Amino acid sequence: MVVDQQAQVEYRYRAVCDVLGGSPIGEVAARYGTSRQSLHTWRQRFQQEGMPGLSDRSRRPRTSLNRTAAEVEALICQLRRDHPRWGARRISYELGRSGVQPAPSRATTHRVLVRNGLIDPQAQQHKRKYRRWQRAEPMHLWQLDIVGGVPLADERQCKMVTGIDDHSRFVVIAAVVAVPTGRAVCEAFTAAMRRYGVPSEVLSVNGKQFTGKYTKPLLVEVLFERICRDNGITARLTKPRSPTTTGKIERFHKTLREEFLDHVAPFESITAAQEAIDGWVAGYNHQRPHQSLDMATPASLFRPNGPTRLEVPPSTSDEATPDLAVDVIEPPTPAPDGMAVEFEARVPPSGELSVLSGRQKVSLHQAMAGRTVTVWADQRSVHLSCDGHVVRRAHHRLPAAARGSSPPADARSPHRRTTASTTRPAPT
Repeated sequence: MVVDQQAQVEYRYRAVCDVLGGSPIGEVAARYGTSRQSLHTWRQRFQQEGMPGLSDRSRRPRTSLNRTAAEVEALICQLRRDHPRWGARRISYELGRSGVQPAPSRATTHRVLVRNGLIDPQAQQHKRKYRRWQRAEPMHLWQLDIVGGVPLADERQCKMVTGIDDHSRFVVIAAVVAVPTGRAVCEAFTAAMRRYGVPSEVLSVNGKQFTGKYTKPLLVEVLFERICRDNGITARLTKPRSPTTTGKIERFHKTLREEFLDHVAPFESITAAQEAIDGWVAGYNHQRPHQSLDMATPASLFRPNGPTRLEVPPSTSDEATPDLAVDVIEPPTPAPDGMAVEFEARVPPSGELSVLSGRQKVSLHQAMAGRTVTVWADQRSVHLSCDGHVVRRAHHRLPAAARGSSPPADARSPHRRTTASTTRPAPT
């Protein structure tokens, strides 16, 4: 309802005049339909300010104890201008880390940014709901992928082999390569294992650098799968066209582009690009807080398997390192009927050993984890032995047409070798 302010002022003036003329304040209040307290307030304002004092006033408090201090508000705005990609949560965290007490909450920081026009308030959108998962401990799972977009001065675009620890979001691989061949991927992978240790599992996309599962016309075991098998690593693959399965490494790629690659000039060489990326990754691992880790840094949650190469004293740097050498491996040829192959493999922590190029798994007791077993396989069965004793026998669960297409053993293995002229009897 619209109220005529001038008429309201005159109404209050007549009531005040009656009180000042000697009429009892209670009778005047009842006659004008107001309270004694309001009429008393009108009289005080009229005596102090005259007619302007009878106008309505704002009910907003003159002071607010909960209002953000001007100095803190200025710091919030300055951090946003210096770091346009920082949101309210990151700014609130940085202010608390710098010693501002009490540190403003995320909601307060957001309101300050909106009030100063530094962000545009948007209507809330319901995001897609994903099934989120995370391993309980570091070194349980590494996510691996390949990303492009590293520019060079000669107008070439290099790629990067990337790897991230699933639990801690610690970047374990960030290697620049001219061409992402299988050998380049494996060299970066083995270098990371020499530095941080051997993970229990790896999760990668279905590229031919990582798997020979989709090789036509016959399945093969690629070099990456061979390295995983020799080191007891369970190699897992994503479903086709499902990038959310490796969401952590994909999110790292987005951060890498937005915070680094989109703002750099072309590098003079691959070496220069690698040095710059190593510096940025060091800050990402040790200084940059991660929101999914409750603002902790990845390095604070990452624990390598044993001392890293950077932590080893110089006097022990010549000690022998684990046998993770990258050897050339050729696609195995079909084995003639009746032939058997034999090789050695390390049992993974899960106790499930992958044989026959990963197409069949043989379960062992978890107490066997980490031990080396001898695998003997022919066209009908698989035998696993340890220290000269058979610990497991299993029949093929593969179609007859696939049993001889890709033998699990590498005929070029330094441990065991079976040629076309030699037939080994089944272990007893």
